[in-house]
Amino acid sequence: MIDPLTSRRLRYRALYVAIALVLIFVRLLPVDHAPGGLPGPDLTLAITLAWLLRRPEYVPALLIVAVFLLEDMLFWRPIGLWALIVLGATEFLRAREESLRDLPFALEWALLAAILIAMMVVKRVVLVMVLLDQPSLGLELFQMLMTLAAYPFVVLVSRVGFGLRRAAPGEVDAFGHRL
Repeated sequence: MIDPLTSRRLRYRALYVAIALVLIFVRLLPVDHAPGGLPGPDLTLAITLAWLLRRPEYVPALLIVAVFLLEDMLFWRPIGLWALIVLGATEFLRAREESLRDLPFALEWALLAAILIAMMVVKRVVLVMVLLDQPSLGLELFQMLMTLAAYPFVVLVSRVGFGLRRAAPGEVDAFGHRL
């Protein structure tokens, strides 16, 4: 029999994968055939960052890499590049998660803006170094802004819809383990 803590982690991990797969499926649907449309937010990235800042044990590094590697392959991006950049950003945040627990939401949002800018810069620098075509800077900036605008809604849905909240400093589980 699985203890309740492990069962909860596995349920949230399965939920994260299911949400990511639904978002990928929706992005693959041929809904709008008009060229030149504006990009929407990267909800997979927003969910990953929101969940990582609330409960990092629910989104392990291997799961993040698998989701974003699948996205790279399905959306014809350089395979592994975005997955590696997202992994670097999430591990940067994971290492600082305990000190970020009591951070006000406005500062968390500003931190995410800085991280998204850094991720975009790293991606563009790598693409320049290997002489690959890059998406328009304006479109990438717009997508980043849309992702930032969607982040509070992602946090709200995660909190209200899925019961995902931050661990309080010093909080322990039923077995006395620190969260």
